[in-house]
Amino acid sequence: MARIVMKFGGTSVGDCDRIKNVARRVKAEVDRGNEVAVVVSAMSGVTNQLVDYCKQIAPLHDAREYDTVVSTGEQVTIGLLSMALQELGVQARSWMGWQVPILTDGAHGKARIETIETGELERRMSGGQVAVVAGFQGLGPDNRVTTLGRGGSDTSAVALAAALKADRCDIYTDVDGVYTTDPRIVAKARKLDKITYEEMLELASLGAKVLQTRSVEMAMKHRVRVQVLSSFVDVPGTLVCDEEEIVEKELVSGIAYSRDEAKITLVRVADRPGVAAAIFGPLADANVNVDMIVQNVSEDGKHTDLTFTVGKADLDRATKVLSEKQASLGYERLVPDSNVVKISVIGVGMRSHAGVAQKMFSTLAEKAINIQVITTSEIKVSVLVAEEYTELALRALHSAYGLDA
Repeated sequence: MARIVMKFGGTSVGDCDRIKNVARRVKAEVDRGNEVAVVVSAMSGVTNQLVDYCKQIAPLHDAREYDTVVSTGEQVTIGLLSMALQELGVQARSWMGWQVPILTDGAHGKARIETIETGELERRMSGGQVAVVAGFQGLGPDNRVTTLGRGGSDTSAVALAAALKADRCDIYTDVDGVYTTDPRIVAKARKLDKITYEEMLELASLGAKVLQTRSVEMAMKHRVRVQVLSSFVDVPGTLVCDEEEIVEKELVSGIAYSRDEAKITLVRVADRPGVAAAIFGPLADANVNVDMIVQNVSEDGKHTDLTFTVGKADLDRATKVLSEKQASLGYERLVPDSNVVKISVIGVGMRSHAGVAQKMFSTLAEKAINIQVITTSEIKVSVLVAEEYTELALRALHSAYGLDA
């Protein structure tokens, strides 16, 4: 007998027929003799509608009242799923975040879970009752409902699995697992049986939309085994687990890409101590996150070019901040470019093998794709290239590393 947390996203509970389908999946786990807790999102489109209502009433709204409104989507789903389970003869009860309680900090709209008190939940589960828990929400220190930000239901599920010391956290989505790259672009993409926490964290942060980054961080911290499965087809998924569980480690596990990148080059910046701090300080103050950075060698010892990337949505704000400080920073001109994409090769096997980066660079060179910026970490190599080469680069690299099905 195992203790399992099952999580279903918005598309999985998109209408009453899909909620009944979820109930049948939950019943199958109960019939195997397992203790089950289910975490659900709001029905697809509902949260967007609730957010829109808030904006219509007050563009600059009270964040606490915003949370009161947008948390109601999950309340509907937990009630409906509990009814659907009862119709199948399964004991079930709905739990809102504050009833568990899932205790968070007070950052309304983007709260972080601090602790989950599972005593009553465990007592009922051990008696055979399925706990149907609202994802995405908790209770703040001011005794008010909080929400965890977009994708927060994944985080709710992993946190609950950690608190319950569950054997596994099954996350059901509209895809049937984690692939070596985006199968919509690369037809030969393969589904992975297993992937390490570190690799999944890199994939999630670099553009793969399968799991939310915060949920992977939490799974890694608490060593929660997470399985990614499809709600709609009954096939094996992908297990996200500790490196020790994977016997045959791939040199490269996956190739991710992000179109959410923009490049800024500051031409002829003064080459002296403190200039980088003077440039990146105001960007940090404006909440602009800088990712890749490259500084050219200064030939005359006086001036250099500095190139870095920001999120595409932050490009205008970053440009404005730096333009206002041109006189004090002393650069000649600013060149923005939003037609770029970041492509990353990821794999824990890189730790023990040389030549991964070289293969990436030579493969792109063969396709006449110019690399604009490079960054590396222990298990990834990322490059910035012109956006028009996205599909060509992904397919070429996927083949080069032997990932094709």
